[in-house]
Amino acid sequence: MGETAVRRTRRSYAGTVVVGLAGCALTAVAGSRTWAVGHASAGGLHVHATVPGSRAAPLVAALALVGLAGWGVVLVTRGRVRRAVAVIGVLATLGTVAAAVLGRSAVGDQVTSALLLQGAGHGPLSASTTPWSVVAMVGGLAAAAAFAVAVRQAPSWPEMGSKYDAPATRSAAPGPGDTPDEPHTENPTAEAPDMWRALDQGHDPTS
Repeated sequence: MGETAVRRTRRSYAGTVVVGLAGCALTAVAGSRTWAVGHASAGGLHVHATVPGSRAAPLVAALALVGLAGWGVVLVTRGRVRRAVAVIGVLATLGTVAAAVLGRSAVGDQVTSALLLQGAGHGPLSASTTPWSVVAMVGGLAAAAAFAVAVRQAPSWPEMGSKYDAPATRSAAPGPGDTPDEPHTENPTAEAPDMWRALDQGHDPTS
């Protein structure tokens, strides 16, 4: 692979990861914001109700976090594992889009029910949706598209070097050229007979 192709591959890798992470993060944030607001009167008093995305579509934030974790795995894995994680990421982020669509369609009824529970009478009820459900859809689609690119191009993307792998366990047996780690110990009792033998022969063993 030429230098130009390597640079192009690295740019594709970095750009895809940035878009995927941003899409998942945006979806997770949108899933925790207010999706609908309602107003009504109850006995002459004004009542107010809101419905967060965590109640309208709880799967949105949960699946977005799965997508974020998926990108972390994609960054540190290789080959088939990386591609398999990217496939799971596509499914998870498409799930956020589907959950956001379903949640947006039901959030109006949810905010109306919340107003009625606060004692809203038979007067006019005002309910409106916020842009956060649409933001969740857009973020989910962006993340899903990035994961789809990862499924196709992951095998050609740069991989982490072997220095990041878990170190292999060393063999307990010393290899060729290795010296044993056990210290050499002398046995003083083995030298005693030699000393007495030298004295008997008239030699000074200390000289």
